[in-house]
Amino acid sequence: MVGRRNKGHSRYAREWALQEVSLEVEKGSAFGIIGHNGTGKSTLLSLILGTIRADRGVINVAGKVASLLELGAGFHSELSGRENIFLYGSILGMSLADLHKNIGAIIDFSELESAIDNPIRTYSDGMIARLGFSTIIHTPADILLIDEVLAVGDSGFKEKCKDFLNNFKKQQGTLVIVSHELEVLEDMCDFGVCLDMGKLVEQGPIDKILKKYGELVQEGRE
Repeated sequence: MVGRRNKGHSRYAREWALQEVSLEVEKGSAFGIIGHNGTGKSTLLSLILGTIRADRGVINVAGKVASLLELGAGFHSELSGRENIFLYGSILGMSLADLHKNIGAIIDFSELESAIDNPIRTYSDGMIARLGFSTIIHTPADILLIDEVLAVGDSGFKEKCKDFLNNFKKQQGTLVIVSHELEVLEDMCDFGVCLDMGKLVEQGPIDKILKKYGELVQEGRE
């Protein structure tokens, strides 16, 4: 705790968050990203979203991007669920007309009708995540970035979220999914990449990616 720390090869002390990462995601596909904690998965999503800039290299994104990274991060605790839909939706770039048009569908999808006019501070974490997910998926987007948020609510609501994402994909929407849930990636994704210590160590069909990740876990890299 005191003095200079020997950085060594710690995953959290490396000089680069990501290095020598090159990939392509096809329109209408679901693309999985897996790797141990601290390996750069969320950083990669933030680069695609544009919230941070790469020090080197080029990122080309064709289409409008929406992110399911931190559900409810833009909510205000003293406002009601309904008021927060308008607040959060405006942050996401929705017009007032679009919000009025979609407010009913957002509330219905969230299944929070009985609590929608209560302050957000009275909501559980699961309720906040439901409202955040429901708001984001009603924004016009071509690409959805998803970071470990498919564990929203009970099993019935999880299945509803998966059904929505599968339908989004069928309509030529593109999904980029970060998850440690191998079943989710295997079920939803076509292709993907495996990251280790900020570098791309495998890419291709999702079964190939999951096999490589399993090897890293067995090596004690997880």
